[in-house]
Amino acid sequence: MELYTGAVDKGLEGVVACTTAISFIVDATLCYRGYTIEDLAEHSNFEETAFLLWKDKLPTESEYNEFKSHFVKGMNLNAEQVKALQSLPFKDVHPMAWLRTAVSYMALWDSDSQSIDEEGRQRVSLRLAPKIGPLVALLERTRQGKEYVPPKENKSFAWNFLYMLKGEEPDEEMVKVFDTCLILHADHELNCSAFAARVTSSSLSDIYSAIVSAIGALKGPLHGGANEQVMRTLLKIGSVEKAEEWVKEALARKEKIMGFGHRVYKNGDPRAKILRGMSESLTKKTGQSKWYEMSAIIDKTVQKEKGLLPNVDFYSATVYYSMGIPLDLYTPIFATARVVGWLAHIQEQYSKNRIYRPRGQWIGKEGLKWVPFSERS
Repeated sequence: MELYTGAVDKGLEGVVACTTAISFIVDATLCYRGYTIEDLAEHSNFEETAFLLWKDKLPTESEYNEFKSHFVKGMNLNAEQVKALQSLPFKDVHPMAWLRTAVSYMALWDSDSQSIDEEGRQRVSLRLAPKIGPLVALLERTRQGKEYVPPKENKSFAWNFLYMLKGEEPDEEMVKVFDTCLILHADHELNCSAFAARVTSSSLSDIYSAIVSAIGALKGPLHGGANEQVMRTLLKIGSVEKAEEWVKEALARKEKIMGFGHRVYKNGDPRAKILRGMSESLTKKTGQSKWYEMSAIIDKTVQKEKGLLPNVDFYSATVYYSMGIPLDLYTPIFATARVVGWLAHIQEQYSKNRIYRPRGQWIGKEGLKWVPFSERS
């Protein structure tokens, strides 16, 4: 029997699986299409960032206005869709499981859903990407027994998401912070969910199937669920005075503290630095400074004891909590932003496709022969 004898790299760490021009990480720098995340977070917005990821350039003013108009109009769900989606089970259902099903469901209303030609893909992307946030908002309002809130076309995606979620016009500072969070989460090189999307699309399956694959990957606590666990940890600790002691005791028990360390970043996650500042200002604004203070102590203690730095999940937890967003919606909100990155990866995969087909190194038994029941032990 000829065995595969190539190098084995668990988790594909360090393996280059494709070429990409979407986003890249070098040391502690993250860039989208050549622009640093710090530059985009300070000057751009989510709609412009989506255009950049999809089109490989910043838009002109007219291109931006047209794209934003289509993007925001794409947020609306029609009455038939709302009725059907509200009929899906939601009690004791994980929001990411509901979202996974809802996205698959949305394909049934899209006449281009099976299209993989370039123009069809563009139409699907512009219909699908704006829908993830409204689906999350619809789930929350449905489980609260409240009516669907349609978006306002003269407002931004970030403004509309908060409005559709809560049913009231959001604070402008909250909108700016949330918009920045969307930019920070929009893409992140060849992460687990982006790779899942590329693997599915490499078979020339449709975009909806690829996005459902990505949502399934993001659902896992080792990828998208960490920020929810960070906030649950802070709530469990309860007070600033207990934070340092809790960390030391947890480390002594060899427990994993969520929100620290990263497979690629060894000198710090640049997104965490931006989110830390937003966490400090937003928790102060909402009278919840203790959550930032606790986070800062945990951050300092983990760095001192383990040499680990916070990742994007750590401070995003207190940012979302300060906005009054339910904990179990943190990962669906991650998907709301990351879908534009997934779609960029899917488009890139289609444009220079080769189906993914890795090998596994055999470690099982060999040379066995079938025998009847009477001879089996």
